[in-house]
Amino acid sequence: MPRTKGDHEARRREVSEAVWRVLAAHGFAGLTLRAVATELGATTGLLTHYFPAKRDLVAHALDLLEQRSAARPRRTAGPGLSAVRAALLDILPLTGPATDRNRIWVSSWDTALSDPGLSEDYAGKYGRSRDKLRDLVAAAQEVGELPAGDPADLAAGAQSFVLGLVVQALFDPAAFPPDRQTQLLEDYLAALTSGAH
Repeated sequence: MPRTKGDHEARRREVSEAVWRVLAAHGFAGLTLRAVATELGATTGLLTHYFPAKRDLVAHALDLLEQRSAARPRRTAGPGLSAVRAALLDILPLTGPATDRNRIWVSSWDTALSDPGLSEDYAGKYGRSRDKLRDLVAAAQEVGELPAGDPADLAAGAQSFVLGLVVQALFDPAAFPPDRQTQLLEDYLAALTSGAH
């Protein structure tokens, strides 16, 4: 009986879920056809139908990571500083799924830095994230909740602060539990807003 397109798509979803579980458990360093096959309970031969080479598997994993990041629920907030705060909180590893997502992102940096094409893609991703944050900062400046100045610079500083906090929390979760991460972010924003008054 021939396989239908629906069967193929369902199998591809199963493979994607197995890729995600391997990434969450072992990062990009542990992403191999054998590890995904074991997670899936299949043979590596089956996987080569979907990923003829390791590069194809890595590309799929990066696409999957971006799709999951884009589709994840976001905090709702009003305009101004509360929107900036919500956007920054959404980045932090404050929950189990957010920690997994951040572990995968950070583990992917080595892969991206060693591949000029991926490196360029990542620079674009972080640039788009800064642009969105810049727009939120500019809106907060318009209502006087953040000090005047180049909103792009404030956004770059805020993004850098939060990404640094992500790394600290991933390497030392006992020292940077969710409540401390949140408080450090509040302190950072308080220092920023002190110039607005």
